[in-house]
Amino acid sequence: MSEHAGPRDGDADRDAKSVRTADDAESQRGVSDAGGARVTRRTLLSTAGTAGAVGLAGCTARQYRAPPDCGPVATAAENADGYVPLPADDEISMFRRGLRRYGYYPDETVPNAVHKAWSFPVNRIGHTAAKSTPRPTPDGETVLVAGDTGTIHAVTPTGEHRWRLETGAGRSLGFHGTPAIVGDTAYIGGYDGELYAVDIPTGDIVWHTRTRDFGDAIAIGSSPAYIDGSLYVLTEHKNPASGTLWEINAATGNPTWSDDRLWGMPHPSPAIDCEAGRLVTGSNDGVVYCWEFPSLEFAWSFRAGGEGGPDGEAVADGRFHLGAQIKGTIPVSDGAAFVGSWDGQFYRLDLEDGSEEWSIDTGQVVMSNPAIDPDAGIVYLGGDDHYVRALDAETGDVLWATDVGGRVIGSITATAESILVGSYDAHLYALDRATGDRRWRIKNRGHVTSGAIPRGDRIYYAERGVFSNYYDEDAETVFEEPGQAYCLVPDE
Repeated sequence: MSEHAGPRDGDADRDAKSVRTADDAESQRGVSDAGGARVTRRTLLSTAGTAGAVGLAGCTARQYRAPPDCGPVATAAENADGYVPLPADDEISMFRRGLRRYGYYPDETVPNAVHKAWSFPVNRIGHTAAKSTPRPTPDGETVLVAGDTGTIHAVTPTGEHRWRLETGAGRSLGFHGTPAIVGDTAYIGGYDGELYAVDIPTGDIVWHTRTRDFGDAIAIGSSPAYIDGSLYVLTEHKNPASGTLWEINAATGNPTWSDDRLWGMPHPSPAIDCEAGRLVTGSNDGVVYCWEFPSLEFAWSFRAGGEGGPDGEAVADGRFHLGAQIKGTIPVSDGAAFVGSWDGQFYRLDLEDGSEEWSIDTGQVVMSNPAIDPDAGIVYLGGDDHYVRALDAETGDVLWATDVGGRVIGSITATAESILVGSYDAHLYALDRATGDRRWRIKNRGHVTSGAIPRGDRIYYAERGVFSNYYDEDAETVFEEPGQAYCLVPDE
């Protein structure tokens, strides 16, 4: 998920220091024809006389794709006595740990007290997006850290650099998504609108796409999902503000399928439930979109906040009603999708048809990535009201709520006994999973908005750069110091 600090057509993030232009109004338009049929971005631009191809619509490229095999993943889920990170493969690692995006590490424990073993600067851009989460390789011997300057760092668990890779993403807002790691290759999208495959042992680029490969995408804030040789990622487009879901051959970087029905620039990372046969994501139009998987036939949409429109449906003034944006990644579990929205609501939706099963009103924007313990049936949620909540996944009942001193917009991590969560108050917190009581917190420089990843006796995370006057429209924003990537270790 991401927000913009500078003006970009169609993005209306509340923390951005920007000026709305006439292009912004145009780019937020939802359009339908007289008969109510869906008008895609491609059709809209073609009608307007815009030259150039803009992605593949719906099933146009279906003849070129070989649907991935969900069988091994679904079988692993059906046969498991407890939680299995999906895909169940010790050579695959991705954002929120697996395809279902649980953010759950049941075999990891959090020390009673910690200190910083090392840190180094990674983030320098005045951009309010949650920062990329450090991603250890499956063997734990290398940690990849992507920064908002477009540089990818590979370090050892003790903090020594193996290599640094500067990419074309440095021309824009760098990286905010998290790499998906498959064997010796890492896949990550940048705010230059390109997708990179990087050889982990050497730091060499294996391949990278061009913006024209993704219909002139302007950004990729989404973290790729990987299954059976295919990657799934969202791209952002402007004029009008819209998005596309892509399937990509991981070996070559060639797109094999796409659907450009999304409106509003989408930031979440797609979640896949092979057992339920669904792929789910959300977008800045306040809509949850769901496809059958692996067929990728469109299944349903759900509109948060009751306004904004799926399928390009226009409201009275021809623009989406903002305020229900869905920026957080949507985890899927137990036949349901769990969705936070800027309308202040947190929803449980039925994966089969998209119907609402329950919702709770937090009173403030919800844009963090929730964690789920599927064995206990508990969802852990953060929001702009400064609270982290534990919810009964079946009923939505609040089991506990803890104030963490600032907004929570990044990823929540659940471990065997603790919840790890970063806050706008510049602390990383460890909360007791059963009670929500604070176990410890550690002070940092900037807002802590990446996920915190436990691996062995270490915890990795990153923060934003530090800026003064950032939220003062009448004062010049001043860069004070870079945001760091950190490693915590137990106290002796």
